[in-house]
Amino acid sequence: RIGSRIHKYQIADLEEVPHGIVRQARTLQDYEFPAHRLQKKLRNPNKFPLVIVACGSFSPITYLHLRMFEMALDSISELTKFEVVGGYYSPVSDNYKKAGLAPSHHRVRMCELACERTSSWLMVDAWESLQPYYTRTAKVLDHFNDEINVKRGGISTVTGEKIGVKIMLLAGGDLIESMGEPNVWADADLHHILGNYGCLIVERTGSDVRSFLLSHDIMYEHRRNVLVIKQLIYNDISSTKVRLFIRRGMSVQYLLPNSVIRYIQEHGLYVNQSEPVKQVMGNKE
Repeated sequence: RIGSRIHKYQIADLEEVPHGIVRQARTLQDYEFPAHRLQKKLRNPNKFPLVIVACGSFSPITYLHLRMFEMALDSISELTKFEVVGGYYSPVSDNYKKAGLAPSHHRVRMCELACERTSSWLMVDAWESLQPYYTRTAKVLDHFNDEINVKRGGISTVTGEKIGVKIMLLAGGDLIESMGEPNVWADADLHHILGNYGCLIVERTGSDVRSFLLSHDIMYEHRRNVLVIKQLIYNDISSTKVRLFIRRGMSVQYLLPNSVIRYIQEHGLYVNQSEPVKQVMGNKE
């Protein structure tokens, strides 16, 4: 049981995905890259196009995962010469082998429900989740570059010519700190991600991202391709704690969209799981 059940008749964000929106496929054979909300043309002639990609478990997606994109949007508008033309969630595949990971088709569907019901510009890409093996973040960003810039030729400027779209990884401060841990990230991958794409880092409570940037050789080398996003209103909702609440029969309302809560209820997700105490206590994912 999840405390305070969500019923279909309660609220508008429980409606199904709007008509005309194609859901992500559940097999690679049927996969198509989602571009229904990818802007076709730049609106501002003085800016360059940017797509933001968030990689992660999203088990389940929370309001912090949604909020991260809005904070990034504000910082990019205020501090850079970029215009955001699209935003994507890329959930990891089941081969990530992490405690608390719901099957990938459920995680993709929850992300879709969250995006379609609460956002006008965010999308979900199932490509990474459908891979038969764990895919490195560098390869995921290459996939977005291939779909947007190689296959589609970028997007149109105000005057009509096509230009390439910059792609950046959106990450929490905890993911960035993992870049300093030995044997977690290959140096070549870090150079590829930070040099060819770039990173938007949302600060989390208790993580000093700026000090970390200063002390990490590879990140410091690519510091002009890294934008630190300060949380003006701190939000530390974690998927790990949400799963714990569900296991304990506690309410998770107002921590994640109602449509996602109802999906979790309908499919009985996270109820009969157990996770190591250390992961529950220390995890900020």
